[in-house]
Amino acid sequence: MIEEDARQLKNRSRTAFDAQASTYDEGMQGEHARRLYPHVVEEVVRAVADIPSPCLLDLGCGTGALAKLVLRQVPRARLTCVDLSSEMLAVAGECLGAAAKLVAADAERLPFCDSSFDAAWCNDSFHHYPDPERAAFQAWRVLAPGGTLVIGDAWQPAPARAIMNAWMPYSREGDVRIYSERELKGILDRWFSEVSWRRIGATACIAVARKAV
Repeated sequence: MIEEDARQLKNRSRTAFDAQASTYDEGMQGEHARRLYPHVVEEVVRAVADIPSPCLLDLGCGTGALAKLVLRQVPRARLTCVDLSSEMLAVAGECLGAAAKLVAADAERLPFCDSSFDAAWCNDSFHHYPDPERAAFQAWRVLAPGGTLVIGDAWQPAPARAIMNAWMPYSREGDVRIYSERELKGILDRWFSEVSWRRIGATACIAVARKAV
């Protein structure tokens, strides 16, 4: 994908989620993401169970609602949240207060040092990334050895996925692609030593990728 196309997609996403920020936690637009919350929380808690004060990263944090649920289970965590949408970050700031550092950033160009985090998650956001390979690499880069990336995202069976992916270029929200299990594993396998995938209901999936120690 050429740089100009990627920029346009990101601008669509930023504009759409700026507009949704005030209603995302209750409205239809955030419903799919909310269904994934307990599954992402479960995987993150499992990933850092043996770390007393883990450093955590929320990629595409939105309103901060998911991050708040994680902090309830991992109260001693040091949390950083990133998002492209300034309006989402504003809502997240109200939700999380001083419990998190909020950064306006692109998941494909993370402004963090190598090996900065023990676990990261990306919920209902990965299918918006124009360059998913770069996003996967960036997550791998900023994770410490043995660190874990949890992705919750949309999924569809092959016929429906083909229809949706044909429609994606016209999406007002900057959607890029719904990935099959094989495609998502292929993206993550390039960098991570262990990758698992499972369906969540009829329209979602969870992938868990671990960086080698």
